[in-house]
Amino acid sequence: MRIFLDTANIDEIRQGVEWGIVDGVTTNPTLIAKEGADFEKRVKDICQLVQGPVSAEVISLKWDVMVEEARKLAAIDDYVVVKIPMTPDGIKAVRILSAEGIKTNVTLIFSANQALLAAKAGATFVSPFIGRIDDNGNDGVKLLDEIIQIYSNYGFDTEVIAASIRHPMHVVEAAMIGVDIATIPFDVLKKMFIHPLTDAGIKRFLQDWEAYQKGKEQ
Repeated sequence: MRIFLDTANIDEIRQGVEWGIVDGVTTNPTLIAKEGADFEKRVKDICQLVQGPVSAEVISLKWDVMVEEARKLAAIDDYVVVKIPMTPDGIKAVRILSAEGIKTNVTLIFSANQALLAAKAGATFVSPFIGRIDDNGNDGVKLLDEIIQIYSNYGFDTEVIAASIRHPMHVVEAAMIGVDIATIPFDVLKKMFIHPLTDAGIKRFLQDWEAYQKGKEQ
């Protein structure tokens, strides 16, 4: 499973890249606005840093304006993937952009039907928001499983991005059912490193080494 970071923070992305575990980035206007950055420059900087798919989102809800926005976004860098909302106009835009070779990520997916339509339109990626589904009393991971099954049945090339990740177990559950990608907030990525037995083992190793060194000195 590939790991994307869901952020527009350059320091977080740089750290993930240095760890060698980040394959791409998803952003949106809200995340970039929080950074107080120029939109196009920040997208370009992220692309140059991560050297992998970087999702940047259109603003319009009308298909023809979405297409124009998407073309401008795609021109920023070859790594740009254009995020398109899951609406009839959005799907129409995806079909047009797909025919032009522009990569798309259909976002705000909350049902298998929506994921099916996005794949038929030629979406490069779909992003089911599993955390938000869980928040509303349903099972986000079950939705991922349904989408993967449908795509497998018909040989769709569209890749599934588990989005709206709330905690490390979301990542484990997504990986166990074979999701292509999880896009993860930086704080969740850091938590994936942590286990109390690892900390205890390191502490014990250092204590034993210190005792050994003291024994040599006596």
